[in-house]
Amino acid sequence: MKKVFDRISRRTFMGAGAAASAASIAGLTCHAPVADAATNPPKIRVSILSYSFRGLLKDGKMDVFSYIESCRYRYGLDAADIWNSFLASTEESYLKKIREALDEREMTLADLCTDGTYVWDDKPEAREKNHQNALRHLKAAEILGARFMRMDSGGTAESWTGEQFDHIVKRYKEYARWAHDRGFKVGAENHWGAEKSWANLKKLHRAVDHPGFGLSIHVYDSWAGTPEEKDAADREVAPWVSHTHLDFNLTTGPRLEEKLANLWNAGYTGYYSVEHHSGNNEYTEVAMQLANVRRVLEQLRTGQSQFLKRTA
Repeated sequence: MKKVFDRISRRTFMGAGAAASAASIAGLTCHAPVADAATNPPKIRVSILSYSFRGLLKDGKMDVFSYIESCRYRYGLDAADIWNSFLASTEESYLKKIREALDEREMTLADLCTDGTYVWDDKPEAREKNHQNALRHLKAAEILGARFMRMDSGGTAESWTGEQFDHIVKRYKEYARWAHDRGFKVGAENHWGAEKSWANLKKLHRAVDHPGFGLSIHVYDSWAGTPEEKDAADREVAPWVSHTHLDFNLTTGPRLEEKLANLWNAGYTGYYSVEHHSGNNEYTEVAMQLANVRRVLEQLRTGQSQFLKRTA
């Protein structure tokens, strides 16, 4: 492992952490700037998680290259969000072909969303297998030029034991250092297990305490707790979000504007990434979700949203 983490290139770190301004919410140090959305609005950044097309992938009707083509020319996007099941391999020569496809279309990889890399598993052999897979995907993220790489923390219970937490923090510190020195971030998502608790993610963020560590947030529905607790989590986590996933219920429901405004008002500079789950009619369903997200972001950008934070 030492050999892997000692090979460091000094590329300038990009992301919200590089332009941090001091603030304090819920006892954490804020690593993202708070922008005046009305007078100095962030750039609108939108993407589609390739998981949204898992039905087409399963049917052999889409691969990573046709996904990139669809993002660029069907949906007019300048970014991709690749779920690693769309990767046929982590071999360097194959990954470089994907990078070429992105570069030719002047596209950014907003996120490499990885399964099979989660940090904690109760079985030591599974932990080591996941660790080796995480190292391969960190290299993949570097080759692909990802801004962020999502890997889950692991632990299926509602909270981590002391042993689990110490191991998870240790690994994330290693991964964050490696990613930071190559210009991207790595981090957890409120996805499953203990991660679904904002209190747990807050504790994890504070313990890792590295600019190369971030949070990918599945907005609202993925949090554990009451509706009121989920709302509080969305508000409080906003300044530390590195990437987002926006599901069908949120993007087609009545609270999309409010939820995106939480991020916008906090100066979020990452991508608003649509995620679809049905496995059916994916081109059309994703287009509807994407249109709703773009509509709300335009309202925020032009100062028309009722949820926009305004300064005197």
